[in-house]
Amino acid sequence: MSTSNSGPLTVPSAVPSAAPSAVPSAVTVLGLGPMGRALAGAFLDAGVRTTVWNRTPGREGEPARRGAVVAGTARDAVEASGLVVVCVRDYDAADAVLREERVAAALKGRTVVNLSADTPARARDTADWAQRHGIPYVDGAIMTPTTTIGTPDAVFLYSGPEDLYREHRPVLDALGGTHTHLGEDAGRAAAYDIALLDVFWTAMAGYAHAVAIARAEGISARELAPFAQGIGAILPPLFAEFAEDVDSGSFSGELNPITSALSSHTHIAHTAEAHGIDATVMRAIEDQTRRVIARGHGSDGFMRVTEVLTLGAG
Repeated sequence: MSTSNSGPLTVPSAVPSAAPSAVPSAVTVLGLGPMGRALAGAFLDAGVRTTVWNRTPGREGEPARRGAVVAGTARDAVEASGLVVVCVRDYDAADAVLREERVAAALKGRTVVNLSADTPARARDTADWAQRHGIPYVDGAIMTPTTTIGTPDAVFLYSGPEDLYREHRPVLDALGGTHTHLGEDAGRAAAYDIALLDVFWTAMAGYAHAVAIARAEGISARELAPFAQGIGAILPPLFAEFAEDVDSGSFSGELNPITSALSSHTHIAHTAEAHGIDATVMRAIEDQTRRVIARGHGSDGFMRVTEVLTLGAG
């Protein structure tokens, strides 16, 4: 989610950064894309001796001007610090660096905090590899844009050995915002990240589709925007309410049964198609809703659809 331009994400039970009173002396940042540079900048601002390295030369100028040590090789960068923070495009890129024989040898006994984005399965695979090679490893996810790094609005999630996370919290606090450890399973932070990205991009796709329909009906995107914001404001309390429905299995449809939702889905799809607008996504939602009703749950709420989303579910 770190690549989005969405606003600050509030995470319940997140732990705010403590005052930087006992910041460890050194950190290495591998990866100097926009987010990597933001991380390095926050460490430097906090007075942490920061070594940086990037696979493609030319991105180290800004951190270097701010006082970072630029390593000539990934191995040199790793050997400069006891804590290595990785932030690259994905785990293919991360593994290409970390699993290189000389780098892996240098990492033994040093802690890797991997803030790259990928799937939960990839996070667990890298954690397993690290354990086999004697490399202490914590996985993580950055849930807010680069502009929030080093500010109170930054949000970081972590998973893996809690003792390692706590050991390195003082230096991670230099990144600002809130930090939440989600459990020992190394894939848990990535699982949260994927689920939350699903919310974000599904919502953005819905908004793009809504704008297309509005424009076809002679309504500009600017005219629609304030009303769309009003619809968006309805969602946060519904997320909490519907979470209770799913976890308890109640799926109450007392206020808005899924049969009513189906009617809306059909109207949206018909209107889109009448204007030659692709309604594939809404038709898929409509199909899922019909499957719930066919199972005899027409009086339940919309979240009952979670039970038919698994491929092959009736």
